[in-house]
Amino acid sequence: MFEKSTWIKLPRNVLVGHGVVDDLGTAVGELYLTGRPLIVTSPTPNEIAGDRVRAQFGDPATAVVDEASFDAVEELKATAEAVDPGYLIALGGGKPIDTAKMAADHLDVGFVSVPTVASHDGIVSGRSSIPEGDTRHSVAADPPLAVVADTELLAEAPWRLTTAGCADIISNYTAVKDWRLARRLRNVEYSEYAGALSEMTAELLVENADMIRPGLEESSWVVVKALVSSGVAMSIAGSSRPASGAEHLISHQLDRIAPGKALHGHQVGVASILTEYLHSGENGEWAAIRDALAELDAPTTAAELGIDDEELIAALTSAHEIRDRYTILQGGINEEAAIEVATATGVI
Repeated sequence: MFEKSTWIKLPRNVLVGHGVVDDLGTAVGELYLTGRPLIVTSPTPNEIAGDRVRAQFGDPATAVVDEASFDAVEELKATAEAVDPGYLIALGGGKPIDTAKMAADHLDVGFVSVPTVASHDGIVSGRSSIPEGDTRHSVAADPPLAVVADTELLAEAPWRLTTAGCADIISNYTAVKDWRLARRLRNVEYSEYAGALSEMTAELLVENADMIRPGLEESSWVVVKALVSSGVAMSIAGSSRPASGAEHLISHQLDRIAPGKALHGHQVGVASILTEYLHSGENGEWAAIRDALAELDAPTTAAELGIDDEELIAALTSAHEIRDRYTILQGGINEEAAIEVATATGVI
């Protein structure tokens, strides 16, 4: 008899649309949260929408973070202890959202996600991505109680950040393939529902890549819908498996070898071209992934990432050392094979 139970934590409300940042107060009211809110933001989103958010609450406190780091989390916790908030509101991109998410988990309070850029699926997932030195940690935390995504603000965000979010979602293709491989070869727990949702999300962007253009709110809506779905898939799975496989290991290694040269989403996008080739060979979907990324103005080569060929090969051959997660790179790939794969796909 199957007796194992699963506890799935998901956002209670997701509000997407034009001008919905002005409905944040109403959305928070429906959550029956009490106490003073602490708005966690970074300089640019604070300037763009901070006053619109603060105007909806009686006496909010504000904390401005300059980076996502464990030190920033500790500083935010200290600020929170001084103002004793009932909940946190994260306004901005990855820096304030990841920092607030982790701090809220430590403080045992809820938080609401208000993204101003669609650069990653962390806007709704139950994980924080926190850099430390030359590496990056994926830390478990509760997902937001609500997500309020204003497509007007998202459409005005830098286009390169939106393309990074799109590439991050497209990489779900190979993440799910790695997850299924791990189930077959290592009996890793697998969720058909989470896997299918993650794949569908990637397909949504690949099939609509030609419709996603800078400055269009309709494009922002499609991208946010995909990011939310990806985050939900991770919540259902109880891990980052639906959206993180070998392509993310390669990206994490690039963070060590060539720090600061490219955005995370762009790195995993290019890496997914390589890992799809490893999964399926020259007749696989790697060209479709490459073409979708190119349609979205996202990088498809090491040069477009601003990364040397040697740096890419070094990351590809050492990515399996990053963490104990079974992927297509299990056991490693030698330099000769890595060069052949990268050359065959046009990445170098």
